[in-house]
Amino acid sequence: MRDSNLSRGPKIIAVVNQKGGVGKTTTTINLGAALAEHGRKVLLVDLDPQGNASTGLGIDPEAREFTSYELLTAEVDLKQVILSTSATNLSIIPATIDLSSAEIDLATAGRRSFLLHDALRQPEMAEYGFDFILVDCPPSLSLLTVNAMVAAHSVLVPLQSEFFALEGLSQLMLTVREVRQTANPDLRIEGIVLTMYDARNNLSQQVETDARENLGELVFETIIPRNVRISEAPSFSVPVLKYDDSSKGALAYRQLATEILGNNVGV
Repeated sequence: MRDSNLSRGPKIIAVVNQKGGVGKTTTTINLGAALAEHGRKVLLVDLDPQGNASTGLGIDPEAREFTSYELLTAEVDLKQVILSTSATNLSIIPATIDLSSAEIDLATAGRRSFLLHDALRQPEMAEYGFDFILVDCPPSLSLLTVNAMVAAHSVLVPLQSEFFALEGLSQLMLTVREVRQTANPDLRIEGIVLTMYDARNNLSQQVETDARENLGELVFETIIPRNVRISEAPSFSVPVLKYDDSSKGALAYRQLATEILGNNVGV
């Protein structure tokens, strides 16, 4: 059901997994594009110093004069950091490697875990009319990731369908619990989505079985397949939905968006 807090602004979802290479950025980009296809206005916040979400949506490095780093440090207005993309209804706050110094630069900041929370709740945000904000987090349980969890209404976890997939998930869940206890009591798990799934592979099937047995309804029905079109799309700086809208990858992300919209009636 829709969170009562949502009436005051967009639904904020942090896309989190401390492991790299699990499809986190890919999921952020393509889920955002799929929600935008549904007519929702979507903002992506690139909170990963690698800036892959920015690159994947065609934001050239020279166009990233103002980024999520400046957003966190309150050095710029929202209109300076929110950029349009080639996808209708989809905007982004980009990132650069400068964000990698945030842990040190923000160490002494007041309310340092609430910087993104406060930035995304500025009164000026209402002018954009966003329905969803998706935060692409770095592959670590760092200050940046904690900022995303404190700012978010929920956490979406991409889970790679490979060996050791469930390893480390318990630590992530403990971090979510800690954030609930200390800073954001309303934070919930939006869901866990299996990514890079190969139905021909017994290991993928076993990971799915283990995930559903251990995590139950937290696991989305939608499964993101291992699909060459998903892998190719970033090199063309577009979501897979635009690169090949009839591919299995595009269809899967549309299904995931539909599932999320069904869980968030009214958004």
